[in-house]
This record gives sequence, C-alpha cells and structure tokens, in this order.
Amino acid sequence: MSTAPAPDPEPRAPRPALVFDDPLDQQTSDDTDRGWGERPEGGGAADLKRFLDEKPPHHL
Repeated sequence: MSTAPAPDPEPRAPRPALVFDDPLDQQTSDDTDRGWGERPEGGGAADLKRFLDEKPPHHL
C-alpha cells in the first residue's frame, strides 16, 4: 500500500489589516448635501423635474 503525499493547501488570501483610526475623523454621506437628498446642480429642465417630483399630489 503506497501513500500519496498530501497536496499542499491552497494559499489563503491575506486578511485585511485592522485600522485603529478615529471613525469620527472620517466623512460620512450624512456630512454632504447629497446625503441629505440634495440633487446636483442642473439647468432649467432639472429644476422643472425636481418641482414636478416634489409637488404634493393635491397640487396636480
């Protein structure tokens, strides 16, 4: 009975390093106008689209 050598295990992907930075120093999406739902600046057509999108249903 012959024993075959065990195959080498596949190399593992390196684990991400732990980061001990202060999380309060990082900007979140809530810190930006976009995080609060603001739309990027546009022209007249963009303003009309925003007006129509945000108009209450009883103003149709």
